Amino acid sequence: MAEKSGADILVECLIDLGVEVVFGYPGGAVLPIYDALFNHPKIRHVLVRHEQGATHMAEGYARSTGKPGVVLVTSGPGATNAVTGITDALMDSIPMVVITGQVPTQLIGTDAFQEADTVGITRHCTKHNYLVKSPNKLASVIHEAFHIATTGRPGPVVIDIPKNVQIATAPYEKPETFEHASYRPQTKADPAAIASAVEMLAAARRPIFYTGGGVINSGPEASTLLREIAALTGAPVTSTLMGLGAYPASAPQWVGMLGMHGTYEANWAMNKADLIVCVGARFDDRVTGRLDAFAPNAKKIHIDIDRSSINKTVEVDLPVIADVASALTDMIALWKDRGHKAADLSEWWARIDGWRARNCLAYPDSHEEIMPQEAIAQLYKASRSAKDVIITTEVGQHQMWAAQHFGFDEPNKWLTSGGLGTMGYGFPAAIGAQVGNPDSLVVCVAGDASIQMNIQEMGTATQYRLPVKIFILNNEYMGMVRQWQELTYESRYSNSYSDSLPDFVKLAEAYGWTGIRIEGPQELEAGIRQMIDTPGPVIVDCRVAKLSNCFPMIPSGAAHTEMLLDPSQVEGIMSDEAKALV
Repeated sequence: MAEKSGADILVECLIDLGVEVVFGYPGGAVLPIYDALFNHPKIRHVLVRHEQGATHMAEGYARSTGKPGVVLVTSGPGATNAVTGITDALMDSIPMVVITGQVPTQLIGTDAFQEADTVGITRHCTKHNYLVKSPNKLASVIHEAFHIATTGRPGPVVIDIPKNVQIATAPYEKPETFEHASYRPQTKADPAAIASAVEMLAAARRPIFYTGGGVINSGPEASTLLREIAALTGAPVTSTLMGLGAYPASAPQWVGMLGMHGTYEANWAMNKADLIVCVGARFDDRVTGRLDAFAPNAKKIHIDIDRSSINKTVEVDLPVIADVASALTDMIALWKDRGHKAADLSEWWARIDGWRARNCLAYPDSHEEIMPQEAIAQLYKASRSAKDVIITTEVGQHQMWAAQHFGFDEPNKWLTSGGLGTMGYGFPAAIGAQVGNPDSLVVCVAGDASIQMNIQEMGTATQYRLPVKIFILNNEYMGMVRQWQELTYESRYSNSYSDSLPDFVKLAEAYGWTGIRIEGPQELEAGIRQMIDTPGPVIVDCRVAKLSNCFPMIPSGAAHTEMLLDPSQVEGIMSDEAKALV
Protein backbone atom coordinates (compact mmCIF):
# COMPACT_ATOMS: atom_id res chain seq x y z
CA MET A 1 0.00 0.00 0.00
CA ALA A 2 1.50 3.32 -1.12
CA GLU A 3 2.17 5.94 1.51
CA LYS A 4 0.90 9.49 1.20
CA SER A 5 1.56 12.65 3.15
CA GLY A 6 -1.03 13.75 5.67
CA ALA A 7 -2.00 16.62 3.36
CA ASP A 8 -2.51 14.24 0.43
CA ILE A 9 -4.51 11.87 2.64
CA LEU A 10 -6.78 14.75 3.61
CA VAL A 11 -7.38 15.71 -0.02
CA GLU A 12 -8.01 12.09 -1.01
CA CYS A 13 -10.53 11.74 1.83
CA LEU A 14 -12.35 14.86 0.73
CA ILE A 15 -12.61 13.48 -2.79
CA ASP A 16 -13.77 10.08 -1.51
CA LEU A 17 -16.46 11.84 0.55
CA GLY A 18 -17.77 13.70 -2.49
CA VAL A 19 -16.54 17.16 -1.50
CA GLU A 20 -16.57 19.49 -4.49
CA VAL A 21 -16.01 22.90 -2.90
CA VAL A 22 -13.79 24.16 -0.07
CA PHE A 23 -14.01 27.71 1.29
CA GLY A 24 -10.71 28.82 2.74
CA TYR A 25 -7.81 31.16 3.36
CA PRO A 26 -4.18 30.01 3.39
CA GLY A 27 -1.57 30.54 6.08
CA GLY A 28 1.68 29.04 7.28
CA ALA A 29 0.15 26.15 9.24
CA VAL A 30 -1.87 24.84 6.26
CA LEU A 31 0.57 25.40 3.39
CA PRO A 32 1.17 21.64 2.93
CA ILE A 33 -2.59 21.19 2.42
CA TYR A 34 -2.73 24.10 -0.01
CA ASP A 35 0.17 22.59 -1.89
CA ALA A 36 -1.74 19.32 -2.15
CA LEU A 37 -4.75 21.24 -3.45
CA PHE A 38 -2.69 23.14 -6.04
CA ASN A 39 -4.48 22.84 -9.38
CA HIS A 40 -6.36 19.80 -8.11
CA PRO A 41 -9.04 19.04 -10.73
CA LYS A 42 -11.70 17.56 -8.43
CA ILE A 43 -11.94 20.18 -5.68
CA ARG A 44 -12.84 23.81 -6.24
CA HIS A 45 -11.26 26.14 -3.71
CA VAL A 46 -12.99 29.48 -3.09
CA LEU A 47 -10.58 32.04 -1.69
CA VAL A 48 -12.38 34.19 0.87
CA ARG A 49 -11.31 37.54 2.33
CA HIS A 50 -11.88 36.63 5.98
CA GLU A 51 -12.26 33.32 7.78
CA GLN A 52 -15.66 34.26 9.24
CA GLY A 53 -16.79 34.77 5.66
CA ALA A 54 -15.58 31.25 4.83
CA THR A 55 -17.73 29.68 7.55
CA HIS A 56 -20.86 31.57 6.52
CA MET A 57 -20.23 30.68 2.86
CA ALA A 58 -20.01 27.04 3.89
CA GLU A 59 -23.29 27.44 5.81
CA GLY A 60 -25.02 28.99 2.80
CA TYR A 61 -23.67 26.26 0.55
CA ALA A 62 -24.81 23.54 2.95
CA ARG A 63 -28.23 25.01 3.64
CA SER A 64 -29.03 25.50 -0.05
CA THR A 65 -27.62 22.22 -1.41
CA GLY A 66 -28.05 19.73 1.42
CA LYS A 67 -24.34 18.89 1.24
CA PRO A 68 -21.90 19.57 4.08
CA GLY A 69 -19.97 22.81 3.89
CA VAL A 70 -16.18 22.53 4.14
CA VAL A 71 -13.82 25.20 5.46
CA LEU A 72 -10.01 25.30 5.45
CA VAL A 73 -8.16 27.89 7.58
CA THR A 74 -4.79 28.28 9.21
CA SER A 75 -3.89 28.16 12.90
CA GLY A 76 -4.20 30.89 15.50
CA PRO A 77 -6.17 33.86 14.15
CA GLY A 78 -7.38 31.80 11.20
CA ALA A 79 -9.10 29.39 13.54
CA THR A 80 -10.33 32.01 16.01
CA ASN A 81 -11.79 34.12 13.18
CA ALA A 82 -13.90 31.09 12.26
CA VAL A 83 -15.42 30.66 15.72
CA THR A 84 -18.44 32.90 15.10
CA GLY A 85 -19.46 30.93 12.03
CA ILE A 86 -18.85 27.62 13.80
CA THR A 87 -21.12 28.72 16.65
CA ASP A 88 -23.72 29.94 14.18
CA ALA A 89 -23.74 26.52 12.49
CA LEU A 90 -24.12 24.77 15.84
CA MET A 91 -27.09 26.91 16.85
CA ASP A 92 -28.85 26.39 13.51
CA SER A 93 -27.86 22.73 13.00
CA ILE A 94 -25.87 23.23 9.80
CA PRO A 95 -23.59 20.38 8.63
CA MET A 96 -20.07 21.77 8.35
CA VAL A 97 -16.52 20.46 8.65
CA VAL A 98 -13.85 23.02 9.53
CA ILE A 99 -10.24 21.98 8.94
CA THR A 100 -7.75 24.11 10.86
CA GLY A 101 -4.00 24.12 10.74
CA GLN A 102 -2.02 23.88 13.97
CA VAL A 103 1.59 24.42 14.96
CA PRO A 104 3.77 21.27 14.91
CA THR A 105 3.00 18.85 17.74
CA GLN A 106 6.32 19.51 19.49
CA LEU A 107 5.40 23.22 19.76
CA ILE A 108 1.88 22.78 21.10
CA GLY A 109 1.61 24.47 24.48
CA THR A 110 4.67 26.68 24.02
CA ASP A 111 2.84 29.83 22.85
CA ALA A 112 4.41 29.36 19.45
CA PHE A 113 3.76 31.80 16.62
CA GLN A 114 0.08 31.66 15.58
CA GLU A 115 -0.72 28.98 18.14
CA ALA A 116 -4.16 28.81 19.71
CA ASP A 117 -5.89 26.03 21.62
CA THR A 118 -8.37 25.43 18.83
CA VAL A 119 -9.80 22.28 20.37
CA GLY A 120 -10.30 24.00 23.70
CA ILE A 121 -11.75 27.14 22.15
CA THR A 122 -14.25 25.23 19.98
CA ARG A 123 -15.18 22.51 22.48
CA HIS A 124 -18.47 24.19 23.37
CA CYS A 125 -19.41 25.44 19.90
CA THR A 126 -18.95 22.24 17.89
CA LYS A 127 -20.78 18.98 17.71
CA HIS A 128 -17.36 17.34 18.05
CA ASN A 129 -13.72 18.28 17.47
CA TYR A 130 -10.37 16.57 16.99
CA LEU A 131 -6.66 17.22 17.36
CA VAL A 132 -4.96 14.73 15.02
CA LYS A 133 -1.46 13.85 16.22
CA SER A 134 -0.58 11.09 13.76
CA PRO A 135 -1.02 10.78 9.98
CA ASN A 136 -2.10 7.16 10.55
CA LYS A 137 -5.29 8.41 12.21
CA LEU A 138 -6.07 11.16 9.77
CA ALA A 139 -8.24 9.19 7.33
CA SER A 140 -10.44 7.63 10.00
CA VAL A 141 -10.89 10.99 11.74
CA ILE A 142 -11.91 12.74 8.53
CA HIS A 143 -14.49 10.10 7.63
CA GLU A 144 -15.79 10.09 11.19
CA ALA A 145 -16.02 13.89 11.23
CA PHE A 146 -18.18 13.98 8.11
CA HIS A 147 -20.36 11.20 9.51
CA ILE A 148 -20.94 13.12 12.74
CA ALA A 149 -21.50 16.46 10.98
CA THR A 150 -24.17 15.11 8.62
CA THR A 151 -26.10 12.56 10.68
CA GLY A 152 -28.46 12.95 13.60
CA ARG A 153 -28.92 16.63 14.34
CA PRO A 154 -26.41 18.16 11.90
CA GLY A 155 -23.72 20.47 13.14
CA PRO A 156 -20.14 21.70 12.80
CA VAL A 157 -17.10 19.50 13.43
CA VAL A 158 -13.54 20.85 13.72
CA ILE A 159 -10.43 18.89 12.71
CA ASP A 160 -7.21 20.50 13.99
CA ILE A 161 -4.15 19.19 12.12
CA PRO A 162 -0.60 20.09 13.20
CA LYS A 163 1.74 21.04 10.37
CA ASN A 164 4.13 18.14 10.94
CA VAL A 165 1.19 15.69 10.64
CA GLN A 166 0.37 17.22 7.27
CA ILE A 167 3.94 16.55 6.10
CA ALA A 168 4.48 13.07 7.61
CA THR A 169 3.44 10.02 5.59
CA ALA A 170 1.16 7.06 6.24
CA PRO A 171 -0.52 4.34 4.19
CA TYR A 172 -3.93 5.23 2.77
CA GLU A 173 -6.63 3.07 1.32
CA LYS A 174 -10.16 4.26 0.64
CA PRO A 175 -12.48 2.67 3.22
CA GLU A 176 -15.34 0.70 1.74
CA THR A 177 -17.82 1.68 4.43
CA PHE A 178 -17.80 3.70 7.61
CA GLU A 179 -19.70 2.94 10.78
CA HIS A 180 -19.09 4.64 14.10
CA ALA A 181 -18.62 2.37 17.09
CA SER A 182 -20.82 4.32 19.50
CA TYR A 183 -22.37 7.34 17.77
CA ARG A 184 -25.64 6.03 16.33
CA PRO A 185 -28.47 8.58 16.36
CA GLN A 186 -31.96 7.19 16.73
CA THR A 187 -33.68 7.81 13.41
CA LYS A 188 -36.63 5.41 13.77
CA ALA A 189 -39.37 6.26 16.27
CA ASP A 190 -40.77 3.92 18.89
CA PRO A 191 -43.96 2.45 17.32
CA ALA A 192 -45.85 3.03 20.57
CA ALA A 193 -44.98 6.73 20.42
CA ILE A 194 -46.15 6.91 16.81
CA ALA A 195 -49.43 5.23 17.73
CA SER A 196 -49.99 7.63 20.63
CA ALA A 197 -49.20 10.63 18.42
CA VAL A 198 -51.69 9.52 15.78
CA GLU A 199 -54.48 8.99 18.30
CA MET A 200 -53.81 12.33 19.98
CA LEU A 201 -53.92 14.03 16.60
CA ALA A 202 -57.14 12.27 15.61
CA ALA A 203 -58.83 13.31 18.87
CA ALA A 204 -57.75 16.96 18.77
CA ARG A 205 -60.24 19.68 17.86
CA ARG A 206 -57.83 22.60 17.95
CA PRO A 207 -54.55 21.11 16.61
CA ILE A 208 -51.63 22.99 15.13
CA PHE A 209 -48.36 21.88 13.53
CA TYR A 210 -45.44 23.88 14.92
CA THR A 211 -42.56 23.26 12.51
CA GLY A 212 -38.90 24.22 12.45
CA GLY A 213 -35.58 23.91 10.70
CA GLY A 214 -35.43 20.20 11.53
CA VAL A 215 -37.98 19.57 8.78
CA ILE A 216 -35.62 21.13 6.24
CA ASN A 217 -32.56 19.41 7.69
CA SER A 218 -34.30 16.05 7.31
CA GLY A 219 -34.33 16.51 3.53
CA PRO A 220 -36.87 17.31 0.79
CA GLU A 221 -38.94 14.24 1.61
CA ALA A 222 -39.77 15.65 5.05
CA SER A 223 -41.30 18.78 3.53
CA THR A 224 -43.42 16.66 1.21
CA LEU A 225 -44.58 14.52 4.13
CA LEU A 226 -45.41 17.59 6.22
CA ARG A 227 -47.70 18.79 3.43
CA GLU A 228 -49.33 15.39 3.27
CA ILE A 229 -50.06 15.06 6.99
CA ALA A 230 -51.35 18.64 7.09
CA ALA A 231 -53.74 17.81 4.25
CA LEU A 232 -54.87 14.59 5.95
CA THR A 233 -55.64 16.29 9.25
CA GLY A 234 -56.77 19.72 8.06
CA ALA A 235 -54.75 21.36 10.85
CA PRO A 236 -53.12 24.79 10.57
CA VAL A 237 -49.36 24.99 10.12
CA THR A 238 -46.96 27.55 11.54
CA SER A 239 -43.18 27.71 11.51
CA THR A 240 -40.15 29.14 13.22
CA LEU A 241 -37.86 31.53 11.38
CA MET A 242 -35.59 28.63 10.41
CA GLY A 243 -38.43 26.47 9.09
CA LEU A 244 -39.81 28.85 6.48
CA GLY A 245 -40.41 27.09 3.18
CA ALA A 246 -40.88 23.62 4.61
CA TYR A 247 -44.62 24.25 4.21
CA PRO A 248 -45.82 26.57 1.42
CA ALA A 249 -46.69 30.11 2.48
CA SER A 250 -49.29 30.17 -0.30
CA ALA A 251 -51.27 27.25 1.19
CA PRO A 252 -54.61 28.01 2.92
CA GLN A 253 -53.56 26.11 6.05
CA TRP A 254 -50.50 28.32 6.54
CA VAL A 255 -50.98 30.81 9.39
CA GLY A 256 -47.58 32.45 9.11
CA MET A 257 -44.42 32.49 11.16
CA LEU A 258 -44.81 32.46 14.93
CA GLY A 259 -42.80 34.02 17.71
CA MET A 260 -41.44 37.43 18.57
CA HIS A 261 -42.14 38.89 15.12
CA GLY A 262 -44.61 36.25 14.04
CA THR A 263 -48.20 36.75 13.01
CA TYR A 264 -51.07 37.49 15.34
CA GLU A 265 -52.96 34.42 14.14
CA ALA A 266 -50.00 32.04 14.56
CA ASN A 267 -49.29 33.12 18.13
CA TRP A 268 -52.94 33.10 19.18
CA ALA A 269 -53.51 29.71 17.54
CA MET A 270 -50.57 28.30 19.48
CA ASN A 271 -51.98 29.77 22.69
CA LYS A 272 -55.50 28.39 22.21
CA ALA A 273 -54.62 25.03 20.65
CA ASP A 274 -55.56 21.82 22.42
CA LEU A 275 -52.70 19.95 20.69
CA ILE A 276 -49.35 21.24 19.47
CA VAL A 277 -47.38 18.89 17.21
CA CYS A 278 -43.84 20.24 17.30
CA VAL A 279 -41.92 18.94 14.28
CA GLY A 280 -38.18 19.63 14.18
CA ALA A 281 -38.25 22.71 16.40
CA ARG A 282 -37.01 23.30 19.94
CA PHE A 283 -39.36 25.67 21.80
CA ASP A 284 -36.79 28.46 21.86
CA ASP A 285 -37.37 31.69 23.74
CA ARG A 286 -38.20 33.69 20.61
CA VAL A 287 -41.17 31.36 20.07
CA THR A 288 -42.46 30.75 23.57
CA GLY A 289 -42.26 34.19 25.12
CA ARG A 290 -42.96 33.97 28.86
CA LEU A 291 -42.91 30.26 29.59
CA ASP A 292 -45.64 30.20 32.21
CA ALA A 293 -48.08 31.67 29.68
CA PHE A 294 -47.09 29.53 26.71
CA ALA A 295 -49.92 27.34 25.33
CA PRO A 296 -51.25 26.60 28.81
CA ASN A 297 -54.06 24.24 27.77
CA ALA A 298 -52.37 22.37 24.96
CA LYS A 299 -51.00 18.88 24.97
CA LYS A 300 -47.65 18.79 23.26
CA ILE A 301 -46.01 16.22 20.98
CA HIS A 302 -42.34 16.84 20.22
CA ILE A 303 -40.76 15.11 17.20
CA ASP A 304 -36.99 15.63 17.22
CA ILE A 305 -33.90 13.61 16.41
CA ASP A 306 -31.99 15.30 19.24
CA ARG A 307 -32.94 13.67 22.52
CA SER A 308 -31.38 16.54 24.50
CA SER A 309 -33.91 18.99 23.03
CA ILE A 310 -36.82 17.13 24.62
CA ASN A 311 -38.16 18.87 27.77
CA LYS A 312 -35.21 21.28 27.70
CA THR A 313 -37.41 24.36 28.02
CA VAL A 314 -41.01 23.15 27.71
CA GLU A 315 -42.36 19.96 29.24
CA VAL A 316 -44.07 17.86 26.58
CA ASP A 317 -46.68 15.12 26.87
CA LEU A 318 -45.26 12.85 24.19
CA PRO A 319 -41.65 12.79 22.97
CA VAL A 320 -40.99 11.15 19.59
CA ILE A 321 -37.25 10.64 19.10
CA ALA A 322 -36.69 10.18 15.39
CA ASP A 323 -35.71 11.71 12.11
CA VAL A 324 -38.57 13.95 10.98
CA ALA A 325 -39.10 12.18 7.64
CA SER A 326 -39.13 8.77 9.29
CA ALA A 327 -41.59 9.84 12.01
CA LEU A 328 -43.97 11.54 9.57
CA THR A 329 -43.85 8.53 7.24
CA ASP A 330 -44.88 6.25 10.10
CA MET A 331 -47.59 8.63 11.32
CA ILE A 332 -49.13 8.98 7.86
CA ALA A 333 -49.11 5.22 7.29
CA LEU A 334 -50.75 4.51 10.64
CA TRP A 335 -53.29 7.31 10.18
CA LYS A 336 -54.39 5.70 6.91
CA ASP A 337 -54.25 2.14 8.27
CA ARG A 338 -56.59 3.07 11.11
CA GLY A 339 -59.00 4.81 8.76
CA HIS A 340 -58.79 8.20 10.42
CA LYS A 341 -60.38 11.14 8.66
CA ALA A 342 -59.86 14.83 9.23
CA ALA A 343 -61.98 16.01 12.15
CA ASP A 344 -64.50 18.84 11.83
CA LEU A 345 -62.25 21.80 12.56
CA SER A 346 -64.67 24.44 11.26
CA GLU A 347 -65.03 26.13 14.66
CA TRP A 348 -61.24 26.18 15.07
CA TRP A 349 -60.73 27.67 11.62
CA ALA A 350 -63.41 30.28 12.29
CA ARG A 351 -61.44 31.47 15.30
CA ILE A 352 -58.22 31.51 13.26
CA ASP A 353 -59.96 33.52 10.52
CA GLY A 354 -61.00 35.99 13.21
CA TRP A 355 -57.39 36.43 14.25
CA ARG A 356 -56.36 36.72 10.60
CA ALA A 357 -58.85 39.55 10.20
CA ARG A 358 -56.58 41.67 12.37
CA ASN A 359 -54.29 41.90 9.29
CA CYS A 360 -51.33 42.14 11.62
CA LEU A 361 -48.72 42.60 8.88
CA ALA A 362 -50.39 45.75 7.54
CA TYR A 363 -48.20 48.82 7.42
CA PRO A 364 -48.75 52.51 6.71
CA ASP A 365 -48.83 53.55 3.07
CA SER A 366 -46.63 56.38 1.92
CA HIS A 367 -46.16 58.27 -1.32
CA GLU A 368 -43.27 60.23 0.09
CA GLU A 369 -40.84 57.56 1.29
CA ILE A 370 -40.26 53.87 0.72
CA MET A 371 -41.77 51.67 3.39
CA PRO A 372 -39.36 48.77 4.02
CA GLN A 373 -42.23 46.26 4.02
CA GLU A 374 -43.26 47.48 0.58
CA ALA A 375 -39.68 47.10 -0.66
CA ILE A 376 -39.74 43.41 0.36
CA ALA A 377 -43.19 42.94 -1.16
CA GLN A 378 -41.96 44.42 -4.45
CA LEU A 379 -38.85 42.24 -4.35
CA TYR A 380 -41.04 39.17 -3.87
CA LYS A 381 -43.30 40.18 -6.76
CA ALA A 382 -40.42 40.90 -9.13
CA SER A 383 -38.47 37.75 -8.28
CA ARG A 384 -41.35 35.52 -9.36
CA SER A 385 -39.99 35.81 -12.91
CA ALA A 386 -36.81 33.95 -11.95
CA LYS A 387 -36.87 30.17 -12.25
CA ASP A 388 -35.26 29.69 -8.83
CA VAL A 389 -34.80 32.24 -6.06
CA ILE A 390 -32.71 31.94 -2.90
CA ILE A 391 -33.00 34.66 -0.27
CA THR A 392 -30.38 35.18 2.42
CA THR A 393 -30.48 37.86 5.08
CA GLU A 394 -28.29 39.66 7.49
CA VAL A 395 -29.74 40.14 10.99
CA GLY A 396 -32.08 42.88 12.10
CA GLN A 397 -35.33 44.52 11.07
CA HIS A 398 -34.75 43.72 7.40
CA GLN A 399 -34.45 40.03 8.33
CA MET A 400 -37.85 40.04 10.02
CA TRP A 401 -39.50 42.03 7.24
CA ALA A 402 -38.16 39.52 4.72
CA ALA A 403 -39.51 36.63 6.80
CA GLN A 404 -42.91 38.31 7.05
CA HIS A 405 -43.40 39.64 3.52
CA PHE A 406 -41.50 37.26 1.22
CA GLY A 407 -43.49 34.07 0.71
CA PHE A 408 -41.49 30.84 0.65
CA ASP A 409 -43.12 27.78 -0.90
CA GLU A 410 -40.11 25.46 -1.04
CA PRO A 411 -37.39 24.42 1.42
CA ASN A 412 -33.73 25.47 1.16
CA LYS A 413 -34.61 28.84 -0.39
CA TRP A 414 -34.45 30.87 2.84
CA LEU A 415 -31.06 31.20 4.52
CA THR A 416 -30.76 33.22 7.69
CA SER A 417 -29.02 33.20 11.05
CA GLY A 418 -31.63 32.18 13.60
CA GLY A 419 -30.12 30.93 16.84
CA LEU A 420 -27.04 33.12 17.08
CA GLY A 421 -28.42 36.10 15.16
CA THR A 422 -25.11 36.85 13.44
CA MET A 423 -24.74 40.19 11.70
CA GLY A 424 -22.46 39.52 8.75
CA TYR A 425 -24.01 36.13 7.93
CA GLY A 426 -26.18 36.96 4.95
CA PHE A 427 -23.76 38.19 2.30
CA PRO A 428 -21.18 35.39 2.56
CA ALA A 429 -24.05 32.89 2.86
CA ALA A 430 -25.35 34.25 -0.44
CA ILE A 431 -21.93 33.66 -2.01
CA GLY A 432 -21.92 30.08 -0.75
CA ALA A 433 -25.45 29.53 -2.04
CA GLN A 434 -24.49 30.97 -5.43
CA VAL A 435 -21.47 28.67 -5.64
CA GLY A 436 -23.73 25.68 -4.97
CA ASN A 437 -26.56 26.94 -7.18
CA PRO A 438 -24.92 28.79 -10.09
CA ASP A 439 -28.16 29.17 -12.08
CA SER A 440 -30.26 30.57 -9.22
CA LEU A 441 -31.10 34.18 -8.45
CA VAL A 442 -29.49 34.72 -5.04
CA VAL A 443 -30.41 37.89 -3.18
CA CYS A 444 -29.07 38.99 0.20
CA VAL A 445 -31.53 41.25 2.00
CA ALA A 446 -29.37 43.43 4.23
CA GLY A 447 -29.31 46.45 6.48
CA ASP A 448 -26.88 49.32 6.11
CA ALA A 449 -25.15 48.34 9.37
CA SER A 450 -24.97 44.56 9.09
CA ILE A 451 -23.83 44.50 5.46
CA GLN A 452 -20.59 46.15 6.57
CA MET A 453 -19.70 43.24 8.86
CA ASN A 454 -18.36 41.15 5.96
CA ILE A 455 -18.40 43.67 3.12
CA GLN A 456 -14.88 42.60 2.11
CA GLU A 457 -16.32 39.45 0.54
CA MET A 458 -17.35 41.59 -2.44
CA GLY A 459 -13.86 40.73 -3.65
CA THR A 460 -14.67 37.02 -3.49
CA ALA A 461 -17.80 37.48 -5.59
CA THR A 462 -15.84 39.53 -8.10
CA GLN A 463 -13.02 37.01 -8.35
CA TYR A 464 -15.33 34.08 -9.02
CA ARG A 465 -17.80 36.04 -11.17
CA LEU A 466 -20.70 35.25 -8.88
CA PRO A 467 -23.82 37.28 -9.77
CA VAL A 468 -25.08 37.72 -6.20
CA LYS A 469 -27.39 40.62 -5.44
CA ILE A 470 -27.31 42.70 -2.23
CA PHE A 471 -30.57 44.52 -1.49
CA ILE A 472 -29.89 47.00 1.31
CA LEU A 473 -32.80 48.48 3.25
CA ASN A 474 -30.92 51.62 4.21
CA ASN A 475 -32.49 53.49 7.12
CA GLU A 476 -29.18 54.87 8.46
CA TYR A 477 -29.70 53.06 11.75
CA MET A 478 -28.96 49.77 13.40
CA GLY A 479 -32.67 49.36 12.94
CA MET A 480 -33.59 46.68 15.44
CA VAL A 481 -31.40 48.25 18.13
CA ARG A 482 -33.06 51.62 17.48
CA GLN A 483 -36.53 50.00 17.63
CA TRP A 484 -35.84 48.45 21.04
CA GLN A 485 -34.42 51.73 22.27
CA GLU A 486 -37.57 53.54 21.13
CA LEU A 487 -39.98 51.05 22.67
CA THR A 488 -38.19 50.10 25.89
CA TYR A 489 -35.57 52.80 26.56
CA GLU A 490 -37.69 55.94 26.03
CA SER A 491 -36.11 56.68 22.63
CA ARG A 492 -32.60 57.09 24.00
CA TYR A 493 -30.77 56.16 20.80
CA SER A 494 -27.43 55.27 22.30
CA ASN A 495 -24.96 54.53 19.48
CA SER A 496 -27.57 53.03 17.14
CA TYR A 497 -27.23 55.59 14.36
CA SER A 498 -25.13 54.46 11.40
CA ASP A 499 -22.91 57.48 10.93
CA SER A 500 -20.35 57.79 8.11
CA LEU A 501 -21.97 55.24 5.83
CA PRO A 502 -20.10 54.51 2.61
CA ASP A 503 -21.47 55.46 -0.77
CA PHE A 504 -22.63 51.94 -1.65
CA VAL A 505 -22.90 52.75 -5.36
CA LYS A 506 -19.29 53.93 -5.53
CA LEU A 507 -18.23 50.96 -3.41
CA ALA A 508 -19.92 48.66 -5.92
CA GLU A 509 -18.05 50.31 -8.76
CA ALA A 510 -14.74 50.00 -6.88
CA TYR A 511 -15.20 46.21 -6.82
CA GLY A 512 -16.42 46.01 -10.40
CA TRP A 513 -20.06 45.56 -9.41
CA THR A 514 -23.14 47.45 -10.54
CA GLY A 515 -24.50 49.93 -8.01
CA ILE A 516 -28.11 51.11 -7.96
CA ARG A 517 -29.65 53.72 -5.66
CA ILE A 518 -33.41 53.81 -5.07
CA GLU A 519 -34.54 56.97 -3.30
CA GLY A 520 -38.31 57.12 -3.69
CA PRO A 521 -41.40 54.91 -4.11
CA GLN A 522 -41.65 55.83 -7.79
CA GLU A 523 -38.19 54.30 -8.41
CA LEU A 524 -38.73 51.06 -6.46
CA GLU A 525 -40.19 48.74 -9.09
CA ALA A 526 -37.77 49.77 -11.83
CA GLY A 527 -34.75 49.62 -9.53
CA ILE A 528 -35.55 46.08 -8.38
CA ARG A 529 -36.15 44.99 -11.97
CA GLN A 530 -32.78 46.44 -12.98
CA MET A 531 -31.09 44.53 -10.14
CA ILE A 532 -32.64 41.23 -11.23
CA ASP A 533 -31.94 41.76 -14.92
CA THR A 534 -28.30 42.78 -14.46
CA PRO A 535 -26.18 39.68 -15.15
CA GLY A 536 -23.34 40.34 -12.69
CA PRO A 537 -23.17 41.18 -8.98
CA VAL A 538 -25.27 44.15 -7.88
CA ILE A 539 -25.68 46.32 -4.77
CA VAL A 540 -28.95 48.17 -4.36
CA ASP A 541 -28.97 51.04 -1.86
CA CYS A 542 -32.70 51.30 -1.17
CA ARG A 543 -33.37 54.34 1.03
CA VAL A 544 -36.31 53.41 3.24
CA ALA A 545 -38.28 55.20 5.95
CA LYS A 546 -35.80 55.77 8.76
CA LEU A 547 -38.07 55.25 11.76
CA SER A 548 -40.17 52.30 10.63
CA ASN A 549 -40.61 49.59 13.23
CA CYS A 550 -41.07 45.88 12.70
CA PHE A 551 -44.45 44.66 13.94
CA PRO A 552 -45.92 42.48 15.33
CA MET A 553 -43.48 42.35 18.20
CA ILE A 554 -43.58 40.51 21.51
CA PRO A 555 -41.75 42.62 24.10
CA SER A 556 -39.06 40.93 26.10
CA GLY A 557 -40.55 39.02 29.03
CA ALA A 558 -44.09 39.17 27.66
CA ALA A 559 -46.39 36.29 26.82
CA HIS A 560 -46.63 35.18 23.21
CA THR A 561 -50.13 36.65 23.01
CA GLU A 562 -49.03 40.08 24.24
CA MET A 563 -48.10 41.50 20.89
CA LEU A 564 -47.37 45.06 19.96
CA LEU A 565 -49.01 45.83 16.64
CA ASP A 566 -48.38 48.72 14.32
CA PRO A 567 -49.79 51.91 15.91
CA SER A 568 -51.78 52.49 12.72
CA GLN A 569 -53.63 49.26 13.59
CA VAL A 570 -54.04 49.51 17.35
CA GLU A 571 -52.36 51.08 20.35
CA GLY A 572 -50.70 49.17 23.15
CA ILE A 573 -50.02 45.55 23.99
CA MET A 574 -52.65 43.20 22.61
CA SER A 575 -53.36 41.23 25.74
CA ASP A 576 -57.13 40.92 25.26
CA GLU A 577 -58.15 38.14 22.88
CA ALA A 578 -61.37 39.93 22.07
CA LYS A 579 -59.43 42.71 20.34
CA ALA A 580 -58.64 40.23 17.60
CA LEU A 581 -62.26 40.34 16.46
CA VAL A 582 -62.76 44.12 16.67
